[in-house]
Amino acid sequence: QVQLVESGGGLVQPGGSLRLSCTAPGSIFRISIMGWYRQAPGKQRELVASITSGGITNYEDSVKGRFTISRDNAKKSVYLQMNRMKPEDTAVYFCNLRNVVYNSWGQGTQVTVSS
Repeated sequence: QVQLVESGGGLVQPGGSLRLSCTAPGSIFRISIMGWYRQAPGKQRELVASITSGGITNYEDSVKGRFTISRDNAKKSVYLQMNRMKPEDTAVYFCNLRNVVYNSWGQGTQVTVSS
């Protein structure tokens, strides 16, 4: 498995913003689809956003227009910019790296949206 290192979670008020970061080691990052998933208490893990090696993005409907996923291949990093956040965005967010060999997960970072 590939070790993914996440950062950027925390507590934010409704309407606020957070930026999550995830770094992967090695050259496999460039050929991998990177994704952000989240899991709220009592719910299944769901895809929030993904980005291919060529930069094609995909978003879960509830975050379209509010969240932006991006990647920097030189830094082997993927980011999730979260704006206009809502209480229902509260969850543990996981970074995912997927290619023909690996399907690896980060340790998760807690995001809480509350006043």
